[in-house]
Amino acid sequence: MKIGRITISDRASAGIYADRSGPAIEKALREVFGDAAIFQSAIVPDEVELIAAALKFFTDESKCDLVITTGGTGISTRDVTPEATRAVLEKELPGFGEIMRMQSFAKVRTAILSRAVAGTRGRTLIVNLPGKPTAVRECLEILAPAIREGVAHLRGEDPH
Repeated sequence: MKIGRITISDRASAGIYADRSGPAIEKALREVFGDAAIFQSAIVPDEVELIAAALKFFTDESKCDLVITTGGTGISTRDVTPEATRAVLEKELPGFGEIMRMQSFAKVRTAILSRAVAGTRGRTLIVNLPGKPTAVRECLEILAPAIREGVAHLRGEDPH
């Protein structure tokens, strides 16, 4: 199971602070996929072209089964992760963003401001997550069954 994780942050990419959300993705997905998970990582600034290039690299070149992004899903001017993701998707899966917002809203009333999207490119599942480590963990707990089944379908396996 090859997993790409992309942290999208102007400050983390500039070394102003340490990336905490990317490692949170690895920790949560190790609980789902165990030692079979092999991770590749990148940290990029909030720039549509750079985010899209990282997504294309992990899907087209590295042939990751799953690519998870963290950060850039809000409504500030620099939040452009959904736009970059939509630019590379072949099929959008709106249920991922819907369930994250719905479940997160019960804990954080501003969760409805998230614009996270998900979908597929080739045989890769791509999912946008929020930028906070606690939100990363909570969202991956909710999404784990769908991620597992989605990856199996994209690999041509019978997930049942």
